[in-house]
Amino acid sequence: MTTLSGRTRTALLIVDVQTGVVAGAHGRDAVVANIAHLARRARDAGVPLIWVRHNSKEFVAGSEGWAIVAELDPRLGEPIIDKRYGDAFEDTVLEQLLADLGVGRLVVTGAQSDACIRSTIHGAFARGYDVTLVADAHTTEDLSQWGAPPPDQVIAHTNLYWTYQTAPGRTAQVAKTAEVDFKTI
Repeated sequence: MTTLSGRTRTALLIVDVQTGVVAGAHGRDAVVANIAHLARRARDAGVPLIWVRHNSKEFVAGSEGWAIVAELDPRLGEPIIDKRYGDAFEDTVLEQLLADLGVGRLVVTGAQSDACIRSTIHGAFARGYDVTLVADAHTTEDLSQWGAPPPDQVIAHTNLYWTYQTAPGRTAQVAKTAEVDFKTI
């Protein structure tokens, strides 16, 4: 269980699923479809959805590449957190929002597996959250020309190491989209 006292709720965190971020992402359409499916299920279960959007020189606020992909539909009242760093908690209002909602467990999806997803899941875990990484609902682009493994291996490795992440009083786990049950987590 989370180390955050009195924070029993779960939230679905959707990180950087922006037009420009996922344009060349591995398995983009399947990942976006899985995230859309999770969003519908979370809404049906009354689980808060929190959208995260990266701002940078490459993804300028208001630009086409900065926009959340057309297949996903943030609803009125679902918060969108704008960030400038890999960790969605860093210099944002995310922590305060989660505290206000009573959230102690995060189900994490999005992009990129080896950057903002990695930073955010570690940031959440270090702050005391239980973190479920959705194995088939995060992705990355091919950065092998700069020495990274191919994207399918990056995704597999991220899932592997998160499966074995441990710390006192917190739970890290990996689950496929079909295995995520918002009623029991």
